[in-house]
Amino acid sequence: MVKIGNIELGDFPLLLAPMEDVSDPPFRHVCKEQGADMLYTEFVSSEGLIRDAAKSLKKLDIFEHERPIGVQLFGGSIGSMREAAIIAERVNPNLIDINYGCPVKQVACKGAGAALLQDIPKMVKMTEEIVKAVKLPVTVKTRLGWDDSTKNIIEVAERLQDIGIQALTIHGRTRKQMYKGPADWTLIREVKNNARIHIPIFGNGDVTSPIVATEMKARYGVDGVMIGRASIGYPWIFREIKHYLKTGELLSTPTLEERISVCRTHLDKSIQWKGERLGILEMRRHYASYFKGMDNFKDFRMKLVTTDSYAELLEILDAIGMHYAQVA
Repeated sequence: MVKIGNIELGDFPLLLAPMEDVSDPPFRHVCKEQGADMLYTEFVSSEGLIRDAAKSLKKLDIFEHERPIGVQLFGGSIGSMREAAIIAERVNPNLIDINYGCPVKQVACKGAGAALLQDIPKMVKMTEEIVKAVKLPVTVKTRLGWDDSTKNIIEVAERLQDIGIQALTIHGRTRKQMYKGPADWTLIREVKNNARIHIPIFGNGDVTSPIVATEMKARYGVDGVMIGRASIGYPWIFREIKHYLKTGELLSTPTLEERISVCRTHLDKSIQWKGERLGILEMRRHYASYFKGMDNFKDFRMKLVTTDSYAELLEILDAIGMHYAQVA
């Protein structure tokens, strides 16, 4: 049984990665329904939280059916991160996660996210202050290092564990790599096999199928995997991995009917959470992924991303089902 503090996550938990503009409550809902064991909010700006910015506060919306769930924070100021953790704790998540992995310029250039990989003493001090400030378990997500010459994840893991983090997720790329090239899990294995390490170690990067997830478990010995981009428009990846781990058999891919049904649930939850206008707008980024690989889908996609009417969207989804049923 893998545990973070007193949170029981099963024998090989599947974690849904915190993704900006993706991991909101509607998306988390459909991933939870399909078997995700641990959810995270989108990453939340510490500066936004302490200034009561509406966008940052909205990201703290969590719901009972999502548990266990963590709030992920990012920022470059130790004081602001400490204060933001205290604010985040008030919404009663199951844990606080710190983002030391985000590679995008808007974050890293402000000394946050993966930028902290260039200043390990500051990373350690920031983490220590947050651990002291909250009663919840504190976890960290990071990368192998800033670039190929500074892959210091083994030292980072030891030092963060020593000051009290209760789990570590490692993305198998450096900041310089961004999301390019294959993820390298060999150093993740070294962290997991380090005799000094006793907290759960989760691997992240290129977990794209049940076979890959099972291979990562067997080859690298991680306690679980975190799944990001592969889940966008395909929440079924969680149930498929679980089934394969249990039986060694691949589940058949979701039917068109299932795709439409889950897409509609996602849309409904988006409207419930954001209101009709915003809910419809924010759902547009997901349609292409839900129907990826379908022949001659462009016209339907254009209709889905241009209509502002919920009733029309339902009609389009019905039309997709009828059209492709006839083609088949």
